[in-house]
Amino acid sequence: MVKFPKEFLWGGAVSANQTEGTFLQKGKGWSTADIDKFIPETERNSGPSNNLVTRTDIEFAMDDEKGRYPKRNGIDFYHHYKSDIKMLADAGFKMFRTSIAWSRIFPNGNDVEPNEEGLKFYDKVFDECLKYNIQPMITLSHFEMPLNLVLKQNGWLSRKTIDQFVHFAEVVFRRYRNKVKYWITFNEINVLEMSGFTSGGIVADNVKNNIETRYQAAHHQFLASALAVKKCHQIIPDAKIGGMIARFESYPGTCKPEDALANLKANQNNLFFSDVQIRGQYPDYFARFAKENNIQIDFRQNDKEILKEGVVDFLGISYYSSMIAFDPKSSEGKKMTSGNLKLSFKNPYLKSSDWGWQYDPIGLRIALNELYDRYQIPLFVVENGLGAKDYITKDNKIHDDYRIEYLKQHIKQVGEACEDGVKVLGYLIWGCIDLISAGSCEMSKRYGIIYVDLDDNGKGTLNRKKKVSFDWYKQVIESNGSNI
Repeated sequence: MVKFPKEFLWGGAVSANQTEGTFLQKGKGWSTADIDKFIPETERNSGPSNNLVTRTDIEFAMDDEKGRYPKRNGIDFYHHYKSDIKMLADAGFKMFRTSIAWSRIFPNGNDVEPNEEGLKFYDKVFDECLKYNIQPMITLSHFEMPLNLVLKQNGWLSRKTIDQFVHFAEVVFRRYRNKVKYWITFNEINVLEMSGFTSGGIVADNVKNNIETRYQAAHHQFLASALAVKKCHQIIPDAKIGGMIARFESYPGTCKPEDALANLKANQNNLFFSDVQIRGQYPDYFARFAKENNIQIDFRQNDKEILKEGVVDFLGISYYSSMIAFDPKSSEGKKMTSGNLKLSFKNPYLKSSDWGWQYDPIGLRIALNELYDRYQIPLFVVENGLGAKDYITKDNKIHDDYRIEYLKQHIKQVGEACEDGVKVLGYLIWGCIDLISAGSCEMSKRYGIIYVDLDDNGKGTLNRKKKVSFDWYKQVIESNGSNI
């Protein structure tokens, strides 16, 4: 039996853009998530898109009256938040992670005054959480920046976006300083390396060097994060504000030295973003990568000082699967499999989900140990879960034993990492309430311990129902992980 720290924070996580709905209502403006179109299963690629979005694509989506854009409606958390949070309380949640939609507070992103109706909504959400002794963890940017900043200044490619983001951050820090003590600046900040539009709001038009563009946008996000961290410490001295990456634990395909070197580079690529946010400077290995990819970062006066002064307090990670690295010269013909954001080579020792994601519980323990060895700051598993197709059976229940098994094995390895000496603050199930998928905008890939009656075509009652995994997770929380 593994033991978790006494104050371990158990709970779940969602995002505003995948749950809230109320599209262009209550003062909310357009966001990048509002143009994400539903992709039928027959039309999906085998792997993630490189996310090259043009101005024409955006304008088409804004005028399209026939296509389906599920994130505009979400699961209507905006009107269900009281009953949803009550269900989370019934499960014994200690923490609920969500995000504040920037475009709900500043509809255009560059507004001088915030939308009071948007601020009041989050007041009510946080008050409801606190009523049940659930601590909110709030992400400032979770793939939902105001679309106006994309169209007017190419999102995070513009340095103007830094000040606009920091203004947004300061407003919500002051508003919720007595309600929210855990913050994250950017959700999976390293996704910017893979997806320029989703994470960075970069419009592909007139971008010559796509790789350089993404790293320049990342530089602006690093500065914005650092400045937001400093503001948070000033306004809410007892708060903790962290960074977050999507962690892709990687193994060399063989013991061949060339494969080990490829694996080293894969891990450097994954951890570059957390290296900057935690160490407050660019790692030395980035110089060669930048040279080989014709990347020239526009460093301005005081940028290095800003990064140094705004290092994060903890590192949050999302973890779903691990990967395999091969020397590029010998990787041809190797079998591939899908995964969160990235394709990977097939690992014959791992099982896969319905969507081809290879799950690797021990990889989570390895990741936590490696990250703690590297950074020596607290870690937080802020996303982990299994996307699967759930069905209501004849007994009117959802028997998701496969989800229980997945969560059980991963939670056990988090406990092992705690026993190893890793300081882990908590564990949050991703999509604790079924939500709209981030990439394909489907509803059939369900993560929650709470079922939402909504299908891929947007039809359903939106009624909520506890799955069998709900009661199981409740027991895990009640026993602080001893009853897995």
